[in-house]
Amino acid sequence: MVTVSDIAKEKIFELREKEGKNDNHGIRVAVEGGGCSGLMYNLAFDAEQQPTDHIFEDKGIKIFVDKKSLLYLMGTELDFSDGLNGKGFHFKNPNATRTCGCGESFSV
Repeated sequence: MVTVSDIAKEKIFELREKEGKNDNHGIRVAVEGGGCSGLMYNLAFDAEQQPTDHIFEDKGIKIFVDKKSLLYLMGTELDFSDGLNGKGFHFKNPNATRTCGCGESFSV
């Protein structure tokens, strides 16, 4: 399961409205090869389920995760920070054994 923190939920709702997306749009969370640690997170709005997707819903937000990415993301919480250490979405991934300094990539 993939979840979102309360502050991430508010930011997702805010961005969804700002980008003109409707309530049918959830977020697609994926893992791709790349980054300084080997794997990178990809986050985007999406409204269509793909055949290999697992769909979770947390705090009123649909979360689409493809089958391959789910192996890396089980138990992950999507969070948001606007503090001095960087503004943006952050992944609290219990499967990551190492992350890069910016938090954009990880390895398992």
